Amino acid sequence: MTSGSTAASSRTSKGKAASTRLSGIDAARGLALLGMMATHLLPTFEADANLTPTWIGLTFSGRAAALFAVLAGIGLALSTGKKHPLEGSALAAARRGIALRALVIAVVGLALGGLEVNVAVILVHYAVLFLCVLPFLGLRLKALCAWTAGCILGSPVLGFLLRPWLMAAEPPLQLNHNPGWEDLTTPGQLLGDLFLTGYYPVLQWLSYLLIGLIIGRLSLTAPGLPLLLLAAGTAVAAFAKVLGTAAMEAWGGREALQAILTDPNYPLDSLLQVNLAGVRQEGSWWWLAGSAPHSGTTLDLLHTSGVAAAVVGLCLLVGKLGEWLDLDLLLPLRGAGAMTLTLYTVHVWVVASFHLKPLPEGWTEDGMYFAHAALAVLIGMAFVILKRRGPLEWVGHAANQVGRQEPDRVR
Repeated sequence: MTSGSTAASSRTSKGKAASTRLSGIDAARGLALLGMMATHLLPTFEADANLTPTWIGLTFSGRAAALFAVLAGIGLALSTGKKHPLEGSALAAARRGIALRALVIAVVGLALGGLEVNVAVILVHYAVLFLCVLPFLGLRLKALCAWTAGCILGSPVLGFLLRPWLMAAEPPLQLNHNPGWEDLTTPGQLLGDLFLTGYYPVLQWLSYLLIGLIIGRLSLTAPGLPLLLLAAGTAVAAFAKVLGTAAMEAWGGREALQAILTDPNYPLDSLLQVNLAGVRQEGSWWWLAGSAPHSGTTLDLLHTSGVAAAVVGLCLLVGKLGEWLDLDLLLPLRGAGAMTLTLYTVHVWVVASFHLKPLPEGWTEDGMYFAHAALAVLIGMAFVILKRRGPLEWVGHAANQVGRQEPDRVR
């Protein structure tokens, strides 16, 4: 074999590895989208006095959105140097591009925030997370790990201390508010909501993007890394959940919190299993000891991040298996995952169109979910086969490219 053919073979091998890596990441993003759709359209609690958790709530609540955020960090790492972070003017250009892309996402999110819809829209928080992670893009792995550990340990405590102050301010902030255009007239309240009292508080959720950056800075093409992510992620998730459950059930946490949360409309046992969003977590340090979904505690961040890492590892392994079998096993998921902004936006708009209205005759909640999921998969597959970006992905990419241009070229 000649040196030229050897080089060509090397390029082909690298191209296949990169394709497998990106397909696995897109597939994981597709899973996150389908999981978030499930929590939007299917009940997470039974309609009884005890709010008995459903399997949807037990499986997807807190985990799907966290996977979405971790994947955002991975994507940013892949676009800013992979194993070797960009430096100098290249890093500055990348930051400008990401900032403009975040602006596109924020505009879409603010538009969706004005809809009458029983969905916690993530996009404005997501855009702010993109901006907050910009200073970390140039860090080497060791420094990045140190900052991430500090954020996971410190941000829940800081949030616990600051939230009651904001909730008692005048006018008080509300929990779980979807930011809309009108909120721009009260920027102080908007920032408080985005960072501390929103459904996806940026103060704590920055941890997810930092964890994603760490994963993206690893050699995702290394043969053993997907298995390592799967094993390590599963171990961390299990450890955090076991420790959080022990704190609540064996060490007196739930009894202490039940004494504070006396409202019968909030059965603590069910909320600890599915969702603590909407509960004013104040008055006891025990709130920081659990691992309940959407509690924003250290153990919650560790558990959901571990699940996210395991899912990414699994998708990468399936991608490698498909490559070995010469089959695109991930196509149904990676198609949807490659255009999540468009599909998520359409999904929220359709859900809003049925807000406070009965479902069409003959439709059930299950049927509505499967219709959304099937259309997302089919549309995503079509765009992948046609090698096209989704409409909003095209706008975001264009904004990113404009930002990455040198200032003199823009003029």
